[in-house]
Amino acid sequence: MSQIDPIADALTHIQNSEAASKRTITITPGSKLLGQILRVMKEKGYIMNVEEVVERHKKMYRVQLLGKINHVSAIKPRYAVKKNEFERFEMRYLPARDIGTIIVSTSQGVMTHAESKEKAIGGRLLAYIY
Repeated sequence: MSQIDPIADALTHIQNSEAASKRTITITPGSKLLGQILRVMKEKGYIMNVEEVVERHKKMYRVQLLGKINHVSAIKPRYAVKKNEFERFEMRYLPARDIGTIIVSTSQGVMTHAESKEKAIGGRLLAYIY
């Protein structure tokens, strides 16, 4: 059976594993976009480590959790946002100002909404985490 949205499934797996107090999980199937989202989560300190594992032409990610995630979810539909429209989506998805992160896919790669505002570029909203 094929997955409709592997990114949403992976983030839901992370959310459920955090609730169950697991420390290590394996996310499959893996993709470049999912790897970039996990890299941003690691840079922001929500997860400890991400390791890419390839077995028989199948990419997976082994993720070590820290227990710091309260909520993580994919944003559907993937809204296109201009450089000056982030405030509206921050109010919609994050609990308070300066708490949490929205992950954005831009022409310069996957980054947080704060980095995107700093560089004055827009993109597509992928996920949020706090």
